[in-house]
Amino acid sequence: MKIFENIINHKINTITGDELFKYAEQFNIRVNRQQAYKVAQYLKGKNVNIFDDRERSALIKEIAKIGGPEVAREVNKLFVQFTK
Repeated sequence: MKIFENIINHKINTITGDELFKYAEQFNIRVNRQQAYKVAQYLKGKNVNIFDDRERSALIKEIAKIGGPEVAREVNKLFVQFTK
């Protein structure tokens, strides 16, 4: 499973706004294109592990500062989908 986690984390750390928006639509997550771009820009190069609850929680708190608490909740839902 470690390889799977590495692939997912790599994707999160290199995701574009368009890709994030596409995934949000696919999983019925309410994030608009502008919010997706802001979040993707923040994530770029962060090298986070969304499978680690502490790292994901800290990341979501930072996303809340950028896009607000609702965007952070929605992005967290998407991350949870990725970790299943």
